Amino acid sequence: MIIGMDPHKRSVTIEVMAPDETVLDGGRYATDQSGYAAMLRAARRWPERVWAIEGCSGIGRHVATRLLADGEQVVDVPPKLSARVRVFSTGQGRKTDATDAHSIALVGTRMAGLRPVVDDQQLAVLRVLADRRRALGEDHTRMVAQLHHLLLELIPVGRRRTCRPRRRRRCWRRCGRGTPPAKPGVASPPS
Repeated sequence: MIIGMDPHKRSVTIEVMAPDETVLDGGRYATDQSGYAAMLRAARRWPERVWAIEGCSGIGRHVATRLLADGEQVVDVPPKLSARVRVFSTGQGRKTDATDAHSIALVGTRMAGLRPVVDDQQLAVLRVLADRRRALGEDHTRMVAQLHHLLLELIPVGRRRTCRPRRRRRCWRRCGRGTPPAKPGVASPPS
């Protein structure tokens, strides 16, 4: 059995589909604890089930993670693929939660080779580290731009308008200000 799921922040719409593409059940459930438990109770009627969830790396991540923690099998359905199936199966592009869940279940039934979702702790740690590295790079760029803006205000017109971080001491001295202020956490040199 394939259970197609159209996830949202506060609710999910599911449709249970047999391998011959007959619709067996469906419904809309909240994503709080009681709604999630009711959804699992409804799905446990089919012992061999696979959850096909749209956008497991985006809006569907929170539900996919909970299902994996409960020992369920989950595959990721790319949103573009489910959109194509929705257009071709209904003959129109009308988008409702029920038609989305139906098209996701159709993709899960028809397509082989959908990416299985796994609970990989190392991948989660790498994602946190990559986000931190990106944030540090953004902070560095912002601080260099602020320094550059300050130096452009202090340097007389006609002087070099670009100042790389390595040249900031020289730029500061050109302004006639003496030694530049010390970096945070470093004692400034005696005058």
